[in-house]
Amino acid sequence: MAEESCPVALSELCLAQVCLSLDSLCSKQPDGSLRLSWAPLLPQEMADQLLHKMAAQGTLNDRTVGIFRSCEQLRLRRACVRSSPLSAEAFRLALCPHRLQELDASGVPGGLTGAHILSGLASNPECRASLQRLTLSRLQLGWTSLEVEEEQVGFSSLQGLRTLNLANTDLTDPFLEDICTLPRLEVLDISSTPVTELSALLGCRLTLRSLTAHGLRQLDMSPARVISILSQLHALRHLDLSDDRFASVPPSAENDEGGEGDEAVRLLLEGGSGILPALVSLDVSGRKKVTEGAVTAFVEGRRGLLFLGLLATGAGSCDVLSGKDNLMVTGEANEKQICESLRRYRERECFTREALVHLYQLTNDMYDQTRPDILKLVLGGMQNYSESLHVQLVASACVFNLTNQDMAVGMPHPLLSAVVHQVLEAMRSFPSHQQLQKNCLLVLCSDTILQDVPFDRFKAAKLVMNWLSGHVDRTLQRMAVAVISILVAKLSTEQTTQLGADIFIMKQLLGIVQQKAMAGVVDSTLKFALSALWNLTDETPTASRHFIQCQGLELYEEVLETYSSESSIQQKVLGLLNNIAEVEELQADMMQEDMLEHVVTLLQGPQVEVGVSYFAGGILAHLTSRQDAWTLDQGLRQTILEQLHAAILTWALPEREMVSYRSFRPFFSLLQTSQPAGVQLWAVWAMRLVCTQNGVQYCHMLQVEGAVELLKTLSFDLDTHSNVRGMAESILGMVERHQTTSNPLRTQTEKGHHGRS
Repeated sequence: MAEESCPVALSELCLAQVCLSLDSLCSKQPDGSLRLSWAPLLPQEMADQLLHKMAAQGTLNDRTVGIFRSCEQLRLRRACVRSSPLSAEAFRLALCPHRLQELDASGVPGGLTGAHILSGLASNPECRASLQRLTLSRLQLGWTSLEVEEEQVGFSSLQGLRTLNLANTDLTDPFLEDICTLPRLEVLDISSTPVTELSALLGCRLTLRSLTAHGLRQLDMSPARVISILSQLHALRHLDLSDDRFASVPPSAENDEGGEGDEAVRLLLEGGSGILPALVSLDVSGRKKVTEGAVTAFVEGRRGLLFLGLLATGAGSCDVLSGKDNLMVTGEANEKQICESLRRYRERECFTREALVHLYQLTNDMYDQTRPDILKLVLGGMQNYSESLHVQLVASACVFNLTNQDMAVGMPHPLLSAVVHQVLEAMRSFPSHQQLQKNCLLVLCSDTILQDVPFDRFKAAKLVMNWLSGHVDRTLQRMAVAVISILVAKLSTEQTTQLGADIFIMKQLLGIVQQKAMAGVVDSTLKFALSALWNLTDETPTASRHFIQCQGLELYEEVLETYSSESSIQQKVLGLLNNIAEVEELQADMMQEDMLEHVVTLLQGPQVEVGVSYFAGGILAHLTSRQDAWTLDQGLRQTILEQLHAAILTWALPEREMVSYRSFRPFFSLLQTSQPAGVQLWAVWAMRLVCTQNGVQYCHMLQVEGAVELLKTLSFDLDTHSNVRGMAESILGMVERHQTTSNPLRTQTEKGHHGRS
């Protein structure tokens, strides 16, 4: 089973719930921090996972980290506070008392520096010996404050350290020398730091197994000297000298670090197997002087090589690489190299973007291939660089290629849900970038995504509406309106009400209808816009009021006349007018004799489809149901009621589903015994229609909402017209059969007595 299809682990769900419920599970301490009111002695791994989950969900801060002050209940060994806003004091009190083995404090905002972390860890004698892995990347180290008890504290105080990541920090030469005295240091990352000299690395030449040193812009050493130092690191197995500035460095800049670094890489590749013969991993992605000949010689001289980074070097097509099954390569020569690049360079934006560019070209030819493995890699890039326009632009294009047409059908829905979330975030973050908005819109315009995948449809509808307001491209307008139409139909009544409260949305959709109507065009854009307006006004009085305010009524009268022979258009127009007629306060606006007479002509006739007649009847039923609110001639009302009654008796039930309802409550006032027979007849005909087509849903709705009692009252009332009574009893019979089917254990004596007992 694919990973994305597996259910979420129970422990994950529990931890997520704990993160959301901290306030109710904790008591507040005098300093404002939280402390668990009660907690069992959790397994150490579970405590680590809780801390990690809090950091990942963004709930870890000075207040919440206080729960870890209790080392007896929550024992930490592998602590992750990545990107969490913590102060030095909160860090010292909550984390330093633990006997930590690993700590990831990369990118922590809020004033916590490397100096604070070192002094805090060094204050715990157990931590000095136990800590093996420390990550402080993207952190201000603040060396000037590294003092404890008047003694300067360096990394060498943490004698157990084996792995140290200081990438993108203000590491300087003196502290690199201090680091290289660590007796067990095996893995070191000093990328993008201001160090100028690497000679200090010789201090750990017998232990250092992995060195990552890209982006050393201030390095003041000749290429030959660099290679000389590296060649003396006898334990070295993994070396990263890549350069992710390849896309931004001008061709003339050959004397900067990039040029010196390129030369050092050339010397390494061409230096023969005598230089670092034990290397199993080398990354030179982005370097300019990497030739296929040098790569061939390097690979052939190292039989144990397991990884070679060649992205953006142009050397990934070497013949020597194709026959190495155990050799992983990052590059752009084929799918395998591109995917490996996306996996390895999650924290290298430039490389991620480069790999996505080549992936886009590759996916242009991926017809009818469902590739969730690749989509997941693209999603990772979007999540890691949500604020990068360049990454979002090319990633969204890749997503479209991977989910286009039927390719989305076989994708795991949790994966698609996460992808759509990132697409919506991209639309929100870059509202003015037309191509990105277009890419995201193309992704959303998928039947599988719109109909089956769970995501925030309300947010999506608002974002697409905002995009639509500033663009007139016909193809994209059609897609945008189609997306909005489907999204609005999927919203809850509360969400539709909230969306309909924005009069701007009403104006936009009516503007599209007017544009099409003026040209007399019948196309999918017009139909989708009419459907969106129909759904937007369903049980939403505010949206219905906005429709009136925006001269929608006048526009729809014109549309009815313009498209008198287009049943699909008429049905959508009358469906919306039916929604307006349900709102009592707006019925007065519809008391227009010319319009009502036109609607009456649509009740029946050889050229009128039942769908058109049905909605025309609904408008008339609602408007004639309140005699005290009728402002036109009473004789006209009586005529309409008689024609409505007669027309309904001629309607045949359509074979296909014609309408769906969220609730029967708008019908309740029409089912009162005081209503004219024509009004009652339309309501029961409507109920019988949907119950016939979808008995499971609507028979249940009748029971839950109390409509069954109204139907029984109509059935028993002696003054009820026989046509109405017959349909009411027919519906009650369907409800009874539905109850029997859903509960086969009912006794025989209970069957058939839906209201006569």
